[in-house]
Amino acid sequence: MLILDAALPVFVRYGFRKTTMADIARAAGISRASLYLSFSSKEDVFRAGSARAHRQTMTEVEVALKAQVSVFDRIEAAVTTFQRGLIVPLGASADARELFEINMALAADITLETRQRFLDLISLALREAADKGEINLGAVDTEPANLAGIILAAMSGIKEMRGAEPGLGDDTRLLMRLLRAALSPRPISG
Repeated sequence: MLILDAALPVFVRYGFRKTTMADIARAAGISRASLYLSFSSKEDVFRAGSARAHRQTMTEVEVALKAQVSVFDRIEAAVTTFQRGLIVPLGASADARELFEINMALAADITLETRQRFLDLISLALREAADKGEINLGAVDTEPANLAGIILAAMSGIKEMRGAEPGLGDDTRLLMRLLRAALSPRPISG
């Protein structure tokens, strides 16, 4: 939707508090009156944008997790997709903290539902890989859901530490190398 496409860069540029409906209308190339026909407030615009971003990102995450590559490569692609879709756009703002906070204030239900869906998908990928012998969860004495939770927690920590800076991808790749080293099945020596 044109309005939502135009609104995100405005929120990133000015932050939520400083953004006005006039700013959004101008960026969308429409009148304020036209904007108000679709959205009653900038809060409504932000929430709709958040819902769309979460929905689109999770569709891409599902595609990444269906690829015919190793589970580590699929999870890395899913994590990268999640970060690129939901963290990097807001993290690029000087007002990133405010935008993440306002997202939790206006769209916590959407965000939490998406996180749970992400957790479930990663857990399923890990369970399937363990069942096929692609990974050895016994090496770290855990279940797929617990490991998926650690991956999500690591993503949150990386976001807090790095924001949207270039190190975000490097840290994600490091996390995946650590998982690969810990979970790869070891040949049995005779």
